[in-house]
Amino acid sequence: MTENLQYLLLGLGGGAVIAALGLGLVIGYRASGVVNFAHAALGMWIAFTYFELRARGELLVPILGLPDRVRVAPSGYRLSWATALGVTLVLAAVYGLIVYLLVFRPMRRAPALGKVVASLGLFLYLLAMADMRTSGRGAAVARPEGLLPSAVVPLAGLDIPQDRLWLTLIVVVATGVLTVCYRWTRFGIATRAAAENETGTVLLGYSPDRLAALNWMLATILAGAAVILIAPIAGLDPSTTSLLVVPALAAALLGGFRSFVFTAVAGLAIGMAQSELLHLRSQWDWLPDIGLAHGLPFVLIIAVLAFRGEGLPARGAIEITRFPRAPRPTHVVAPSAALAVAAIAALLTLGSSWRSAIIVTTVITLIALSVVVLTGFVGQISLMPMALAGIGAFSMIKLSTSAGLPFPIAPLLAAGLAVIVGLTAGVPAVRVRGMNLAIATLAAAVAVEELVLRWSWFTGGLGGAQVPRPELFGIDLGIQAAGDAFPRPAFGVLCVAVVTVAGIAVANLRRGSTGLQWLAVRANERAAASVGVDVRHAKLTAFAISSFLAGLGGTLLAYEYQTLSATSFVVFQSLALLALTYLGGVASVPGAVIAGVLAQGGLLSAAMGGGSSQTQFALNGAMLILVAAVYPDGLDGALRALRTRLPTARRARSAHAHS
Repeated sequence: MTENLQYLLLGLGGGAVIAALGLGLVIGYRASGVVNFAHAALGMWIAFTYFELRARGELLVPILGLPDRVRVAPSGYRLSWATALGVTLVLAAVYGLIVYLLVFRPMRRAPALGKVVASLGLFLYLLAMADMRTSGRGAAVARPEGLLPSAVVPLAGLDIPQDRLWLTLIVVVATGVLTVCYRWTRFGIATRAAAENETGTVLLGYSPDRLAALNWMLATILAGAAVILIAPIAGLDPSTTSLLVVPALAAALLGGFRSFVFTAVAGLAIGMAQSELLHLRSQWDWLPDIGLAHGLPFVLIIAVLAFRGEGLPARGAIEITRFPRAPRPTHVVAPSAALAVAAIAALLTLGSSWRSAIIVTTVITLIALSVVVLTGFVGQISLMPMALAGIGAFSMIKLSTSAGLPFPIAPLLAAGLAVIVGLTAGVPAVRVRGMNLAIATLAAAVAVEELVLRWSWFTGGLGGAQVPRPELFGIDLGIQAAGDAFPRPAFGVLCVAVVTVAGIAVANLRRGSTGLQWLAVRANERAAASVGVDVRHAKLTAFAISSFLAGLGGTLLAYEYQTLSATSFVVFQSLALLALTYLGGVASVPGAVIAGVLAQGGLLSAAMGGGSSQTQFALNGAMLILVAAVYPDGLDGALRALRTRLPTARRARSAHAHS
């Protein structure tokens, strides 16, 4: 019992950071109605900025194309912690202001999908920039020097490091200050008034833009300070630190995105519970060797959404529900067949690098179709397509090796298992949508990665799992070959055939009554229900089809990789896939094809001779922000608009010539 209590108290450090990040999320939502999925990533970047200033006197530059860093102190001179911290927190305020003005202010009246996409774009951009700027410098893996005393002190007969207690005290004080500020000061009252009614706030003489900017600056300072303080305890890593947003979202949801006190208490409790779960896993041998602690936020988020329904409070700003256009396909079979024939001809005639690019493009296109169905047609924002692909991939390996099922039965059944997982995670979709569902599926993606894809029995542990060759009627359809014969064209033909059938099926769904029902649910669920649409059935059907496509795409990825590990399906790949699909055109089948072309290792990469994956990640993030704010129809929408304008321009020139 004493040992359990000690681990609970040790979890106060992590809980304090979760609470602080949750407080920042509440501030950001109050300010502009945005749930910032990049909140912890901002804190991560600011923490790297502080530790680089402190250790080397160099300032990290977060702009792609500029030098990695700028020296601000003479070589050999070490800045004091107070100077480095002061400069960093001022920079944090500046970053918060820039992020608000350039990213989230243009999205204030956008639908939830646009806001989620913009924040995910920022997430990807910051993650890629941190990887590029800190690679090989040691900061990404080291536990940097702490600001708080870390000596062990006795507490209730237990030995507890002081830094955990100091972190808790800081969060408690910050919570009290924020509660007083937002309840009784003019600034706080004006912020709450703007959240309820922006028009009324303007009439009272306050600027909602100025209030939102100040709140974003404060939220970013909180995020940076929290990560700076926890880094000596938990380490500083771009990926792991950025995903602290998941438990922070759980804490903010438990606080209703309104209450600072409940958010802070929830954050502290989550951190303590996660620490105790880690302890129990080491004590109870029968528990599987998986990340139980990382599954806790998902359970809490699902519980909150199930009991509360819409977990986010409504705001006074009017949203312009401008979803990306979902054009009705008019010609499906002939263009699809022509594209498939061209791809097969290229597979049979082009070199190895181009064959690999075609295979990557087709597989990513198939998984992107799952995003088109669910997000583009139904407006349900899911952030777990690659997690479902991982379920399909590893299930296929188990069904093939352990159960002895042949191709194509094993991959089809594996895709069916992905449907079960997808429907389980999509249960909240019956009652919620928009940002609520995005929060739930992001937590689900992390939970699947930690609870399922890191289960050594299922995935093969550190050595990964060997993927059996696909064979049909004695014909080898595998990818493996020696030298320039790799990849084998037969596997490429298989991928082209599968994605062609899937693309035609999705296009026909859009043209039929199912697609009309999906679009009606996307536009207005109550109006759809009033004309006889079964909203629950429409949503769950979309989740099932989307999950099947993602799971099937995962099996093709497994055949492509040949050796599969849990790292093949990390959550960041789901975010990158959503980014690519949104860039291509999230509500159209051609948009999924464009996503495949833009994917790392796809046709665009082959045409450009390869390149840095992190640079492409950063570019994808920046482009995603731009497209979400300016042109939500994506590249496919831009091409359609161009095709429409060209005949009009020709007719105008012809009329002018004859006049």
